[in-house]
Amino acid sequence: MENNNNSKDIADPLRFANGKTGLPRPLGALVSVEDALPVPYEERQREVQMRESVTYFQDAYRRFKANKVAMFCFFVIVALILFACVGPFLSPYSYDQQTRGHERMAPSSEHWFGTDSLGRDMLVRTMVGTRISLLIGLFSALIVLGIGSIYGAVSGFVGGKVDNIMQRVAEVFYSLPPILVIILLQITVKEPLKAIFPNSKMGVNAISIFVAVALIYWVNMARLVRGQVLQLKENEYVLAAVAMGASKASIIRRHLLPNAIGTIIVTTLFQIPVAIFLEAFLGFVGLGVSAPMASLGSLASDALNGLQSYPYLLFFPALLISITILAFNQFGDGLRDALDPRLRK
Repeated sequence: MENNNNSKDIADPLRFANGKTGLPRPLGALVSVEDALPVPYEERQREVQMRESVTYFQDAYRRFKANKVAMFCFFVIVALILFACVGPFLSPYSYDQQTRGHERMAPSSEHWFGTDSLGRDMLVRTMVGTRISLLIGLFSALIVLGIGSIYGAVSGFVGGKVDNIMQRVAEVFYSLPPILVIILLQITVKEPLKAIFPNSKMGVNAISIFVAVALIYWVNMARLVRGQVLQLKENEYVLAAVAMGASKASIIRRHLLPNAIGTIIVTTLFQIPVAIFLEAFLGFVGLGVSAPMASLGSLASDALNGLQSYPYLLFFPALLISITILAFNQFGDGLRDALDPRLRK
């Protein structure tokens, strides 16, 4: 009987709170009858806070806009592209035009960046040099994107012995020094490249830079994509596609690469300043584009002869190189943070 009374006390909330279980205050003093009534539907709806449904890229764009440094660098890159692509058409001079009597003129209203030893306007030559450097960076990044993403996706998805062999091959290419490869290419395939590209204004040296980038710098992209694919291929949608008989090429193209797009975009973007710096270095040592075409590296190299007397010839190309590389690196950092799903809030 005592057990039954205890169970009855526990079942009765008022008696349960009135001291038989040792609670300090009665429940009736805390809860009223109105509090026990259900909340009306309209009041519940007012308390509900619905978030607008956004896609992956919409959310990434929202977070990227919140990064002030990355946004500023984005506008700097846009300004550099306009400066390089539109500026030469607005200039009264061409990049190879020599004006007699204007040799080594200081910056003025007529020649904003001054002139070089041949009387060529440095402003338009800097514009063209920026264009060449950006084109080399862009095409090199696209080459890395095409080779590295496909190679890494195949290696990670197939796995096993195929993956081991492909990674050993990638390590061989990664061990090649890029400067040595470019020099060897310029020596050994100079004539074939001239036959293939007879009207190239940039010359064989610039084309060899593309080939060297295609041979070496795709390895980092391949490794990163492989790591992403190794994680993605264990997901249910990939296993379902395999069970339904989808081909490996279809799975890589429709499921794996699209879901690794964040890593692919960021790695491609980071390749642009790497290629620009490589071209600037090669142009500085005389292995860049062929004269009279100019790049930022070749302009800096030409300015060394009169550095003490005409420092402005080096200042403007060096400034453009620094701004370009810094802007792309900071823009890439911001884009990487925006595309990282682990940072979503």
